Amino acid sequence: MIQLRVRSRDGLERVSIENPQITVSQLKTLIQSQLQIPIQNQTLSTNQNLLLSKTPADLLNFTDMANPNATLSSLNLAHGSIVFLAYDGERNVSGPRNFNPAGSFGRKMTMDDLIAKQVRVTRQENPHCELVSFDRDSAHAFQHYVNETLAFGVKRCGFMYGTVSETGKVEVDFIYEPPQQGTEENLAILRDPDEEKLVEAIGIGLGMRKVGFIFTQTISQDKKDYTMSNKEILQAAEFHAESGLKEWVTAIVKLEVNEDGGADVHFEAFQMSDNCVKLFKDGLFETDIAEDDDPKLSKMRKDVVVGVKDTREVDNDFFLVVVKIFDHQGPLSSTFPIENRITHVTLKALKNHLDRTKSLSFVKRISDFHLLLLLARFLDLNADVPALAECVQRQTAVPEGYQLLIESLASS
Repeated sequence: MIQLRVRSRDGLERVSIENPQITVSQLKTLIQSQLQIPIQNQTLSTNQNLLLSKTPADLLNFTDMANPNATLSSLNLAHGSIVFLAYDGERNVSGPRNFNPAGSFGRKMTMDDLIAKQVRVTRQENPHCELVSFDRDSAHAFQHYVNETLAFGVKRCGFMYGTVSETGKVEVDFIYEPPQQGTEENLAILRDPDEEKLVEAIGIGLGMRKVGFIFTQTISQDKKDYTMSNKEILQAAEFHAESGLKEWVTAIVKLEVNEDGGADVHFEAFQMSDNCVKLFKDGLFETDIAEDDDPKLSKMRKDVVVGVKDTREVDNDFFLVVVKIFDHQGPLSSTFPIENRITHVTLKALKNHLDRTKSLSFVKRISDFHLLLLLARFLDLNADVPALAECVQRQTAVPEGYQLLIESLASS
């Protein structure tokens, strides 16, 4: 049996498939039975831009899965692949079903039994992360774009990569910005598994790993009385749980009014509490958030105990553990154009960058994550990408073959 991941406006869901040789038509039937979306309402594609379609006419542009007789294997879809789904109409997205028996049949419940079965929400005083230090250039490149280009009018995010010391110190040395669609209040991350494999391969070569999630809050959010909204808590908890890293950091970038009445860009760093991550993993967060819900409160699917009170609404601040922020000058530069922004990065940018940095050694000229990501699209994922990134990490001479290839790409 294999599983396909299906991303729609409702988020990421999974469809189980017994026979990997099925057709698109049979896949639609499985989606109807497992996700309760009628076949005639479904439009499928391997192109994430499907989710940005506004009208029925827009949907007609996505034809890669239009042939009902095409097999999944002919579309390079295998276990773990992601398919994008647009559909008409509404549906109720069911949450996980938890069966929690009260105890063995016929046995009386003691007070200790009752207390053990309560879900308690408490504040966590100390983070697992001693501190987080941002590379100045990568932090500046991120905040400069959201300030100068987006004017903090729409939300923006990235995944932070770096190192974690034995004492829990997190150093962020580059920020990867995935495909995304931001508005004033919402942030849809259109994750690209193939691109993320390249990012991970570069990270391995550089001796770095994914260490956190960074996002911006818009000007309109600054007028609201919360540190993080319920939607932001959900998103941050999801990535923290996915990481499996106890020192995982969530960072916020926003504008704050200074003493002179002007606005300064401000960074804040947190960890999601152990309590929060466990509640998310256990499926206790209510993921359907209505427009009139209070953004300061996270809703639960069952009663939890906060203090001495049973409730299904928890103040978001209970889930946040403050992390100290420092900065440093890391090993990489951040002057190359950054992926998945408004302006598409082309090989012409590579030529301009190499021309501009002729006075430096070749390894210094390519010591930029965003440049390495562009090069990685033309290199072997398993051999060339980590090898080239390792040259950058060690600051050793780039082999002549790689140098000629990079200069040839720039010339093309």
